[in-house]
Amino acid sequence: MRRELYFGFSIMAAIVVGTLFYMPSFSDMTNGHLGLLMLSLVVVTIMLGFPTAFTLMGMGMIFAFMAFHNQGEGDAQAIKRTLDLMVQRTFSVMTNDVLVSIPLFVFMGYLVERANLIEKLFKSLHLSLARVPGALAVATLVTCAIFATATGIVGAVVTLMGLLALPAMLKAGYNVKLSAGVITAGGCLGILIPPSVMLIVYGATAGVSVVKLYAGAFFPGLMLAGLYIGYVIIVAKLKPDWAPPLSENDRHVDLTPASQKLATFGKLALPAVLAAAKGRAAAGISTKELLKQLAIIVGPLLLFVVFMTAIHRTATTPLDQAALVTMESDGGMMSLEEVAAPSQEGGLAPPPGADEAPAPKAAVNAPAAAVQQDQAPDERQPTPMWFWIMLGIGLAIGAIFYYSLTMARLEIFKMLLGSFFPLAVLILFVLGTIVFGLATPTEAAAVGSLGGFILAWAYKQLNMDVVRESVFLTAKTSAMVCWLFVGSSIFSAAFALLGGQQLIENWVLSLGLTTFQFLVLSQVIIFLLGWPLEWTEIIVIFMPIFIPLLAHYNVDPLFFGLLVALNLQTAFLSPPVAMAAFYLKGVAPPHVTLNQIFAGMMPFMAIQVFALVILYAFPAIGMWLPSVLYK
Repeated sequence: MRRELYFGFSIMAAIVVGTLFYMPSFSDMTNGHLGLLMLSLVVVTIMLGFPTAFTLMGMGMIFAFMAFHNQGEGDAQAIKRTLDLMVQRTFSVMTNDVLVSIPLFVFMGYLVERANLIEKLFKSLHLSLARVPGALAVATLVTCAIFATATGIVGAVVTLMGLLALPAMLKAGYNVKLSAGVITAGGCLGILIPPSVMLIVYGATAGVSVVKLYAGAFFPGLMLAGLYIGYVIIVAKLKPDWAPPLSENDRHVDLTPASQKLATFGKLALPAVLAAAKGRAAAGISTKELLKQLAIIVGPLLLFVVFMTAIHRTATTPLDQAALVTMESDGGMMSLEEVAAPSQEGGLAPPPGADEAPAPKAAVNAPAAAVQQDQAPDERQPTPMWFWIMLGIGLAIGAIFYYSLTMARLEIFKMLLGSFFPLAVLILFVLGTIVFGLATPTEAAAVGSLGGFILAWAYKQLNMDVVRESVFLTAKTSAMVCWLFVGSSIFSAAFALLGGQQLIENWVLSLGLTTFQFLVLSQVIIFLLGWPLEWTEIIVIFMPIFIPLLAHYNVDPLFFGLLVALNLQTAFLSPPVAMAAFYLKGVAPPHVTLNQIFAGMMPFMAIQVFALVILYAFPAIGMWLPSVLYK
């Protein structure tokens, strides 16, 4: 028997034996025990391969009928109430406006994937990082992080990088396990980094603002990507044969004719362009070409100046004006606190005003404007110390950048701009409008879908076949998520009717756990569940069990969601249901075995656990940005 099958059957046997051992006799069995039995049966049937959504729906209806029947109702009345429950729960999912953003984000991701940007991005990144130990692996992780921000589709990123980066790394002599681990771990960053579909699902399940989840997951996602990169660099230093440096031929970049002429004026790009401006006639370089080169070189400096100026104006805004801005934001962002709010009955009620137009600012600001009309302008606040630190770091990085910007590196920088700048603009429009409260997630997702169309068209990849395939895959993914919500809603209702939730709450509270112990217990359970189950099943089945307990232990559901999101990275990397491994195996060369891929993923699973510990020890990593943006 294959190891993964033996492992899976062992887990199922442990669940069945444990359930039977702790269950009372049939005559003493209460509705609460039936709820626990339903939970165990659902886990086992999902592991056997039954469709998750319809398993939840079927189990929910069967046990809901038993709950109504045990209340003394006749068979006909119990069947009627069960069917009514199914219709009500399905309708509550259909009217949940937050879920509209899922197909739009998925559609955006598939269009961006087909714009063929990832190949250009990977090539420019591995050239620009050529001097870094393990350059190909580091470039793979950076590419995955950027592409995850633009798509949020795990399977697409792992598959594309498996086709693109794995052959390049194996050809360069990289260790098979390290290469497989880098691609699978990097591809899974889309679970955590916004616009993550998993965060939308958690927000709709737990009644947490998706906008705040996106803001909170930003820095933990960067932290996890940074830990991956640090691990690869350390391995490349300690074991150079696992990640050999790039050869000179691989680092070579051909200069364009204009760049070759500019190179005669100097080694560094900026002095060469300035020197060529004086003798352009003799060099045969047109004014248009010089201005183009100068704009590319000076562009980052101008962007930095504009960015720091905007931050300075925001940081030194007078207190009264800052309060007025807060009132304006509250008037236009009421839906942020109400996104995916659960109904009193525990179902997924439509979030009030989640996609409604913001209240007119003139009406919102009228009282504040009347109060300040006759007052003298307030003095600006003093510039905070963190601004000067940020400015100093930025100037130091800029000095290093221009000091090392040769004509060859300028060509690499042009390649990087051509592949990354379009994605950066799309990310800025989508995530920026969400995080700063300019649009709801659904509105931003619609803008992102339009941006995906424009990118595919600009790179000449837009045709009917691409659109048809993207629409089909979007419909397939969206249907899966929506049916999961329907099934989980019916399942949760049946579980509540049987009193299973109350039974678990009483048991957990009877343990007398501290907040720390409760968080450790919950995260260990979620970590173990990630081995046999996917993140979708964990979110829709088990989160409704944990969420009601958070208030007792004074745990912020937003912080708990960030811990869960970081923890669920393991669900895509833990055998036997490690979907990232199967995505990679489907496109890997025949000599790359599944066991090698699994072995390569293990160190990155350990890094995920370490990142989880860091996030718990320093909650500000995830909570600082939401607290600043949404006071």
